[in-house]
Amino acid sequence: MTASVKLERVLYIEDEPDIRLVAEIALHQVGGLNVITCSSGEEGLSLINDFMPQLIILDVMMPGMDGPQILCKLRDMPEFKATPVVFITAKVQADEVEQFKRLGAADVISKPFNPMTLADDVRAIWAACDE
Repeated sequence: MTASVKLERVLYIEDEPDIRLVAEIALHQVGGLNVITCSSGEEGLSLINDFMPQLIILDVMMPGMDGPQILCKLRDMPEFKATPVVFITAKVQADEVEQFKRLGAADVISKPFNPMTLADDVRAIWAACDE
């Protein structure tokens, strides 16, 4: 499904402006990915059909619509039903990670993330989705 296709387009939904900026630099300038960052689930869902991301990164805790709620909405959209979703959060206890995976997340990246390896981490998750 994924690894045979090169990962190029990533949507990152994060409410914290500083983290959004660092992630955009990490994914685009360091990692060479085409990335759109959004400050809310509503914004991300409004842009998603025009951008058609191959992978979506969601902050877990956000005001309004949180990451798990966004994931549920994505799974109701036929064109994004199988799109890999990665949660990014400081909540990375084993039971929490398992809960996120039960919800349908491909994986979980812990905050704070390493900007120099974030794109590689995302590519590794992308590749694992095909196994």
